[in-house]
Amino acid sequence: MAQEFATIGILAKKHDDGVRQTLNNLIADLKRRDKRVLLDEGHATTAGDDVETCPREALGARCDLVVVVGGDGTLLDAGRAVAAAETPLLGVNLGRLGFMVDVLPAEMIATLDDIFAGRFIAESRLMLAARIVKADGTPQSETFQAINECVIRNQAFARVLDFDTYMNGDFISHHRADGMVVATPTGSTAYALSGGGPVLHPGLNALALVPICPHTLSDRPLIVDANHEIEIRVADTLDGAALFTSDGQVSQPLGAGDRVRIQRGPHDLHLIHPPGYDYFNILRNKLQWGRGQKMPPS
Repeated sequence: MAQEFATIGILAKKHDDGVRQTLNNLIADLKRRDKRVLLDEGHATTAGDDVETCPREALGARCDLVVVVGGDGTLLDAGRAVAAAETPLLGVNLGRLGFMVDVLPAEMIATLDDIFAGRFIAESRLMLAARIVKADGTPQSETFQAINECVIRNQAFARVLDFDTYMNGDFISHHRADGMVVATPTGSTAYALSGGGPVLHPGLNALALVPICPHTLSDRPLIVDANHEIEIRVADTLDGAALFTSDGQVSQPLGAGDRVRIQRGPHDLHLIHPPGYDYFNILRNKLQWGRGQKMPPS
């Protein structure tokens, strides 16, 4: 597979001067390897005038691999942009948590040595596709993609939201809560986890429905097959407005009686990890599992 990575796209965190040095080091190394480099045009001034740029929405189709320089949020943004082309992503971690971007800047060159030699771990993660249907039955044309989660909540601060959940048209329950998180396995360690949801292994074809601060203690998280369609209907009695968000980065207001239909998306997110990648090691480090306990020999 090494010979397929001839054109490398780069997408970096915006409005952060801290990425400049890593970005320049990456570009210089790729040029040394005689790779064609296409830089997200939003960083044209950061990397100099001698780098070919490309609109973000076209990177996936024009590149064999996209290297993301930043944090998990940058990778989420990049993943939605290139998902339709199914171009793999490699994450260089300049952020804090780094659940998905798992290459340190100091290890970037050595990791690229491995990847271009065909030594890497490829992984696919399911994504979500959401559509909004207005109260009068009119569907909106835009489809919202999500890698982590779709969230519906009250737009007003500290106000509960009344809504109903359905699966494939079958009524699940009525809820009074701050909102609802519909999370992928990838997103199970994000907003859903802070709301009391379970950690789902990324290889599962499953979704987690996690109520946010429900007003009934028995309103617990629910795990369903990702092939089912989930619908959330905002109550007709809504006073004000609700809000739909995708990965916490894209938002759309909702009114009384509006519906959000969420299902597995037509494309997966494709990730590339360096040799030795271990999902459970990431959980141990990031969530501090077993801290202070002796680990068994490998």
